[in-house]
Amino acid sequence: MIHLHGPDGAVDPTRLANGTRMPDRAVWIDLDDPSEDEARLVEATTGLRVPSREALREVESSSRLRRNRDGVSLSTPMITFDRSDFSLKPLGFVLTPDRLLTVRFHEMRAFATVKTHLSQGDRHGSTDVFLLLVEEIVDSLADTLEEMSGDLDTLSTRIFDFDVGARPGARKGDTTAPKRRDLALRRLLRSIGRQGKSLAKVRASLLGLGRLLPFVKGECEDHGTLRVEDPGRFDTIGRDIASLDEFETRLSETLQFLLDAALGLINIEQNNAFRILTVVSVVGIPPTLIASLYGMNFKHMPELDWAYGYPYGLALIAISALLPVLIFRIKGWV
Repeated sequence: MIHLHGPDGAVDPTRLANGTRMPDRAVWIDLDDPSEDEARLVEATTGLRVPSREALREVESSSRLRRNRDGVSLSTPMITFDRSDFSLKPLGFVLTPDRLLTVRFHEMRAFATVKTHLSQGDRHGSTDVFLLLVEEIVDSLADTLEEMSGDLDTLSTRIFDFDVGARPGARKGDTTAPKRRDLALRRLLRSIGRQGKSLAKVRASLLGLGRLLPFVKGECEDHGTLRVEDPGRFDTIGRDIASLDEFETRLSETLQFLLDAALGLINIEQNNAFRILTVVSVVGIPPTLIASLYGMNFKHMPELDWAYGYPYGLALIAISALLPVLIFRIKGWV
């Protein structure tokens, strides 16, 4: 879909189908998941080359930051801002002194916000529109990181309050049953994994923006297309991206800490299982020894002639089983 925006707001794109040249008022050409026909139409009316999805996915810097005859061609991976399913999709810019061409493949709040801003009647050039878009994208990334910080706080509470259900007097069946505890630990690990994947994609978006911003600033300075206030705006956005990158690093460190804590809980659960097996084996050894002793069928065994020999043997077996349990209980091992 083709969206045209000028200094006075939206421009009707319908007449482009007639083969006429791009209106001079169309400073910003926004291609939202364009078809091949729409891309060819924009190329024919503007003379600008519209990058394909495959070209925007290139990862080397020489493909993401390129100079061309009229201006610069830029691309960066950008998250979809869909908290239910974060994914990276390419975002492209073609910036010339007269026009800005954007190519995207998902809805972004930043674009809608800038379009609303342009409709208010302030005059904006191509570089100004580009800066407005980057500012709004950085603001959206900041909001996303703030929400993820809250999610990590909630996740931290779930991890470090994991054994609350095992306290005396807690409601039966919360987290005491082995199957329930196992399922809860699996859910914790899945939550940590999802947060880690999301943070990695936010990091990729920040890295892409951080690379293209100084490149655009240098190109605009070389061509003398910057206004007096533009260098300050570039520097401010750069500082914002740097601060978000530091914040994302701290969130990644927190996530790693939570992962270690979750793995520690899993290790404790495994130790508990081995401890139970050890106790059971220790408790079973003395009765087995006594039963084996009296099962040897020796001819001269005094207890064979006792009237209470059989109850004596059963009592001895029971005492030999209960005594280790009592010792373990006193030492706090069970």
